[in-house]
Amino acid sequence: MRAIAVGIITVALLSGPAWPQGGREEKGAERGAPPAGRVGGGFVPQRGPAPAPRAASPAAKAPEPPRGQPAAQPRPPADVPGHPQAPHVHPNGQWVGHDTGRNDPHYALAKPFEHGRFNAGFIGPSHVWRLVGGGPSRFWFDNFYWSVAPYDLNLVSDWLWNSDDIVIYDDPDHPGWYLAYNVRLGTYAHVMYLGA
Repeated sequence: MRAIAVGIITVALLSGPAWPQGGREEKGAERGAPPAGRVGGGFVPQRGPAPAPRAASPAAKAPEPPRGQPAAQPRPPADVPGHPQAPHVHPNGQWVGHDTGRNDPHYALAKPFEHGRFNAGFIGPSHVWRLVGGGPSRFWFDNFYWSVAPYDLNLVSDWLWNSDDIVIYDDPDHPGWYLAYNVRLGTYAHVMYLGA
C-alpha cells in the first residue's frame, strides 16, 4: 500500500507543471493579445519588426547625427490615446516607432557586435527572460549582460530592472543592436549585448 501511495505521488509530481530554469520561460506562442486597444499586459509579439522601408528619394534624409555625448531621445507622443509614450507593439503585431531606417546615426556603431552575438538559445517569442538586476547601463538575466542604447535611456525609465519579463528580438535595421521588448508594458528599446 505504501509503495502505491509513493508511486501516485511520484507520478503527480512528474506530471505537474514544469518550472522554467534560470529565469527563462518558453511561452511565446501561448501569450495572447491584451484586451482590445491596450498595449502590453503579457502580450508577446510573434516576430520582430520588419526592416524599415528604404528612402523613396534622395531628398529623404536621415536624422542629424548627435554631437558629443548623444542625448536621449524625448518620449514621443502616444500614437493612440491610452498607449505608451514610447516605441511599442500593438496587439496586431505592428511595431510602432521603429521607422528611422538603417541610416539612423543614433544607432551607428564603429564595431557592431564587438562583444559577440547573443546565442543563448533562441531569440524571439519562444523565450521570455526575467530581468534580475542592474539598470539601463548594465542589466542582466541568466548571466547574460546588456546595456540600453544611450539614445533610448528616456524610454526605459518605467522598467523594473529586477523583475520585468523581456523578449529579445534581432534589430533588422541597426547592426550590433537588439530590441528588448518589455512584456508588462508592451514597450521596447535598443539594447547591446555585452557578453556572458
